[in-house]
Amino acid sequence: QVKLVESGGGLVQAGGSLRLSCAASGSIFSINVMGWYRQAPGKQRELVADITSGGITNSADSVKGRFTISRDNDKNTVYLQMNSLKPEDTAVYYCKLQNRRLAFSQIYWGQGTEVTVSS
Repeated sequence: QVKLVESGGGLVQAGGSLRLSCAASGSIFSINVMGWYRQAPGKQRELVADITSGGITNSADSVKGRFTISRDNDKNTVYLQMNSLKPEDTAVYYCKLQNRRLAFSQIYWGQGTEVTVSS
């Protein structure tokens, strides 16, 4: 089992910054992908950004140039630095970890942390 604990959400004015953290513990494979998804009210959960254990990143076009994902493999922690926040970034942000081993995959989700951007 894997436990994911998120922190760093809150209320911020448009143009401001927040940094989300997600610490993973438990049975974590050496090859994995950690990432952030978000879900706004009435909308589907969507990928914000993710990063492999090897450091390869992927992010949504809507956050490119504003959000940066990084990770500390020694701490099993992934970070999301969010700059130039917009009201449309308001959502619950969820951390996800995907363990990978050959064809085997396990997915775990955090409980979510709320981000509210006021205009």
